[in-house]
Amino acid sequence: MQTSNDEQAIVGEPLEGVQKIRTMIEGFDDISHGGLPVHRTTLVSGTSGTGKTLFSVQFLYNGIIQFNEPGVFVTFEESPVDIVKNAHIFGWNLQQLIDEGKLFILDASPDPEGQDVVGNFDLSAIIERIQYAIRKYQAKRVSIDSVTALFQQYDAASIVRREIFRLVARLKQLGVTTIMTTERVDEYGPVARFGVEEFVSDNVVIVRNVLEGERRRRTLEILKLRGTTHMKGEYPFTITNQGINIFPLGAMRLTQRSSNVRVSSGVGTLDAMCGGGFFKDSIILATGATGTGKTLLVSKFLQDACNNGERAILFAYEESRAQLSRNASSWGIDFEELEQRGLLKILCAYPESAGLEDHLQIIKSEISEFKPVRIAIDSLSALARGVSNNAFRQFVIGVTGFAKQEEITGFFTNTTDQFMGSHSITDSHISTITDTILMLQYVEIRGEMSRAINVFKMRGSWHDKGIREYSISERGPEIKDSFRHFERIISGSPTRISVDEKSELSRIVRGFEEEGDDLTL
Repeated sequence: MQTSNDEQAIVGEPLEGVQKIRTMIEGFDDISHGGLPVHRTTLVSGTSGTGKTLFSVQFLYNGIIQFNEPGVFVTFEESPVDIVKNAHIFGWNLQQLIDEGKLFILDASPDPEGQDVVGNFDLSAIIERIQYAIRKYQAKRVSIDSVTALFQQYDAASIVRREIFRLVARLKQLGVTTIMTTERVDEYGPVARFGVEEFVSDNVVIVRNVLEGERRRRTLEILKLRGTTHMKGEYPFTITNQGINIFPLGAMRLTQRSSNVRVSSGVGTLDAMCGGGFFKDSIILATGATGTGKTLLVSKFLQDACNNGERAILFAYEESRAQLSRNASSWGIDFEELEQRGLLKILCAYPESAGLEDHLQIIKSEISEFKPVRIAIDSLSALARGVSNNAFRQFVIGVTGFAKQEEITGFFTNTTDQFMGSHSITDSHISTITDTILMLQYVEIRGEMSRAINVFKMRGSWHDKGIREYSISERGPEIKDSFRHFERIISGSPTRISVDEKSELSRIVRGFEEEGDDLTL
């Protein structure tokens, strides 16, 4: 068990402001600028199933494990046995902490036989029991789950309101930091069900589980932290086998280093078009219609890393492992052999199998465990199905931010709707997040279907502006010369340009003369 002193658990704000106690809940201390205000009560409000109880238990568990701070959990709903059992899924052995005297669960839950336990004594008795437990176990943290149950068990709401004020005041006198949960009816309605809970607390945190399209999305918002600062707005979170994990996207800073080191795309001609290859810690986006060769470029990108003895991960959301291996084999790439050597890892999943936050957590966990130097996602557009633009953009920011933080080169694909002609790459605003954009498309030339590729954008480097012909053979991608004497390629309606041969010859001659070559006509 890891222990530390109070100075490690409590942090202060500049100019001797309100001190905060770290929750150690992933991401929460970032958006709360250090944790929860010390010796104050924080109301955590949300509809059923949003993770309120988990938040309150994790707050206590982290305090005990990380800082050796005993805690008291007061339950008005679940039995202590159920609370201990439910914690096992996260690997938390609460019973051991109870046996060691570091955690006490005060049972004020209703009697399953129908006898109202709370009704046998007034709230003054509960307050005294809580005070006794705090002093006996020298508790620093308290969780009360939930005050909604109190309102439901008592008819006189005014009395309960007064008693909760008494409870909060007593907890402050005892010098403990408290989390109190309450239920609300609607995700974006009143803060709490009975309309008074938020007024008895110094701080309010709202957790939501909103249905967007056909998927639910969990978010957390700090409504107020009295006397101190915090980040505004909703932040996505997920529940993993380690508890609540919040993604503090707004806390990310554009402070990552930028490398001048180049890495190969695996295609020599494409490297030349990019001025010598991709930058090591850049994010590359290949966008185009289905069949234009995006997955092929991804495969060559990953193969190049493995050929250099470096690790790479492919997150695939459109094709199965068997399909990916078969396709790669047709281009002379043996994915299975690379996996057996421990250089490549392929993870395939349906986008609908989990929410975006869950996919993001899986990506981060796999990267942390496998430690690749390159990653690829094929494709982002699959993940964008059925979610809002804001949720999708936050996901992309989370992935790209983490990749840059770890100095990983990322190659993502995006499938467009348009089969031919120009297409938008800014509908979800992901183009501004990427460093390099490769545009692939179909064009019709002299009655035949051809592919075209061009480097649409590359930050920090010269790049080829030409629109080149791009073909696929058993050897893989073959990038040829530009479509000479054609214009309006990107629009999908190429037209041939009539060229004055004499003027063209003069231009060529001038080009050689400028280079200092001795040309004899």
